[in-house]
Parts: sequence; structure tokens; C-alpha cells
Amino acid sequence: MLELRHLQLRVGDLARSVDFYARQLGFVLVRENPGRAELAVESGGPVLLTLVEDHTAPPAPADAAGLFHGALLLHGRAALGSWLRRAADAGVQFDGFSDHGVSEAIYFTDPDGNGLEFYADRPPETWPRRDGELAMSTLPLDLPGLLAAGAKASPAPPLAGARWGHLHLRVTDLERSDAFYRSALGVNVTQRSYPGARFLAADGYHHHLGLNTWGRPRQPRPASALGLAEATFARHGLTAEQRVNDPDGISLRLVAV
Repeated sequence: MLELRHLQLRVGDLARSVDFYARQLGFVLVRENPGRAELAVESGGPVLLTLVEDHTAPPAPADAAGLFHGALLLHGRAALGSWLRRAADAGVQFDGFSDHGVSEAIYFTDPDGNGLEFYADRPPETWPRRDGELAMSTLPLDLPGLLAAGAKASPAPPLAGARWGHLHLRVTDLERSDAFYRSALGVNVTQRSYPGARFLAADGYHHHLGLNTWGRPRQPRPASALGLAEATFARHGLTAEQRVNDPDGISLRLVAV
């Protein structure tokens, strides 16, 4: 069993980021202290996101490895459509909308340029396959259909039941990062045919982790830069917490399920 449990982001302006994640996206502020805020997707739920303020942190260089996006998995198509309408009304600026065959996805960025994906899965039995592996693709999203599904959703907090579904990273060397994450997370490749990318998962999922070399990153992620400070994965079989850095300097916390 493998789960992406928590992301910690280093941000330049905490008040601005809390407003974005809570008011615009629908996260729930659990607690806030000077320079730090913790958020969940619903009252009483676990903290999924921690924002840590650092006014002096620089943006990561354009050719550095690091976060491509953190992906929040919503509880079904109706929930995603309902959230989309709410987010548009709240002023979220979207970067793209895609049908990946296995899922329907909405892309945008936070005020510090961190990529985010909110998505809903299709039933596993419908996932496209080719030559013994998944065949995820990028096609136009049926926005009218998604919004129509959302209009039929029962009233609920906007992100009720959501959880992190996968983490997608830019890396400097696909093969090296593939080997590292296979060992660290116990994942296997589910698709290697997508140009410049590799997708890996456990438990029969389409991917818990995406890796890409798009834009040709050439240097590790600077430890003090804005953006992803740490990702926490829960993995079956661990007996003690571990903290490790991947080959590009991305910090991981590994905990037992």
C-alpha cells in the first residue's frame, strides 16, 4: 500500500497563500501560527498541506528539478465539476483542462508558481491500455459534461473526501530517478511510452508518481527555494520513519501505513 499523505510548500507570503488555498480552492484552515499554516480538505480531517513562509526564499531557477504538480484526487466526477464551478466563481485562473483516459484533470498554479492538479478518476476497468501498459494520453476535457455532472452533486464542502492522489516531479535524469523511487517507494513503471516522462505506481493504480524531463532541467532543486519543501508518503512495510533526498535534492518523508 502506498499513499501520498502530505505536502509542505515554502511560500513567500503566507497570508496570500492561505487566502488562495482556503478561500479560492476550498481547503480548511486547521491552525495558523506566525510563518506557518496547516490545512485540511474538511473540518476534522487530517492536515494534507502545510505552508511555511520565508520572505527571503528565491524562486527556483527555471532549469532546476522540482515540483511539476501536486495532484488532489476528488471524490468522483460530480465533485470535480462542482468544485470547478465554485473555483471559477472564486477567481481561480486555470492553466489547462485534460482528459487522460484514466482521469479528468484541471490544472492551475498557486501564487508562488507551484503547479496543482485537481482530478477525478475513471473506473479502473475503463483505463486504456496498449502493449501491456497503461496508455494515458492528453485529450480535450469535456467541460460542459463535467459542469453538468457537478450541477447534480449533493451539497457538501467543496473538497469533502479529497486526498492527494499523486506527485509529479521534474527530474534531471529519468533512469536515475526511476531507480531511486522504485527502491524508496516500492513502485513499478505503469507507463513509459509518454514522451519525456515516466509514470510509476503501487497497488494497481495508474500512477502515484510522475517523472518528466520536460524543459530539460539541468540542476538539482535548491534546498532553500520557494516551492516543494517536503513530500510525505506512507508505505506498507516500513517499521520506522525515514527522511531521504532524491537524486535531485527533493526531500521526502517516508512513514508507515
